[in-house]
Amino acid sequence: MENIEKQSLEKIEALIVQSTYQVALSVNTIMSNLYWHIGKEIKGVLLQNQKADYGQKFIEIVSKTLITKYGKGYNKSNLFNAMKVFEVFEDENIFHALSGKLSWTHFRQIAYISEPLKREFYLEMCKSERWSTRTLQDRIKSMLYERTAISKKPDETIKNELKNLKNAQKISPDLIFKDPYFLDFLGLKDTYSEKDLENAILAELQRFLIELGSDFAFLSRQKRITIDHTDYYIDLLFYHRRLKCLVALDLKLGDFEAGYKGQMELYLRYLEKYEKVDGENSPIGLILCSGKNEEHIELLDLEKSNIRVAEYLTILPPMELLKEKLHKAIEYAKVRNEY
Repeated sequence: MENIEKQSLEKIEALIVQSTYQVALSVNTIMSNLYWHIGKEIKGVLLQNQKADYGQKFIEIVSKTLITKYGKGYNKSNLFNAMKVFEVFEDENIFHALSGKLSWTHFRQIAYISEPLKREFYLEMCKSERWSTRTLQDRIKSMLYERTAISKKPDETIKNELKNLKNAQKISPDLIFKDPYFLDFLGLKDTYSEKDLENAILAELQRFLIELGSDFAFLSRQKRITIDHTDYYIDLLFYHRRLKCLVALDLKLGDFEAGYKGQMELYLRYLEKYEKVDGENSPIGLILCSGKNEEHIELLDLEKSNIRVAEYLTILPPMELLKEKLHKAIEYAKVRNEY
């Protein structure tokens, strides 16, 4: 096949792929809006008759009729989902705009999140990060919202951060960095060294980047920097595309210690002076420890130095224990922010 023929064929294939995508997107938008209108209609009928068992009976009648005529897509579960999605996304214009970006399955999963700010977080992250429904499900299951720093801020701050993400696609470190990080996939034994931890992360780098977030790009391991004829080594160095900055990651065994701050500050100042390029923001440091000393972290005021501290878990605790731990951390942080 000659070069001109090959180029022509590639263009045709690109047109087919693009058209197929547009058709799928169009079908999804039409289907989502159909279910929204069905949900609206059902909700309207139920509001007119609020007897205890009326809703269940009415939906059962509607479902049986529609299944007979149009197939299984109108079972009771889907009709309840349609009504729930309508209740959460009542504004038709907003829903229509969102339906061009998210699938019906996205809406269904998000609609059942009871906390409005948490729901808004997952909605905006789905749009911003282009999460698949499987990714959304995994993020909810791993309690991503509770683990991000944003959840530990006052409600008004959370609203403003999400507004910035929604209107200007401006993302902040608080929406990205998590605590704790789940590193249970590393397969580490009960006793291990920092070198073992680093080696395990590099061996499972793809899965580690998924836990970090899709915008992280790996740059270097044990990056050597020389200051006054003394060599120092940054454990792992990343770049974050949308934050537009370098991220230095330091791995530590045991609990956080005050001395770690000075070490990370030195790394960040070096990166700021010698590695940062025009258009980039100041580097951020992430110290991963197996335990946190909250009062140390509070008194050292690390965020002013562009430093984050997070725990890592190599074995996942039971979900109820994790929920309790995270909710306590959120309450503690929000109380602290009030003063």
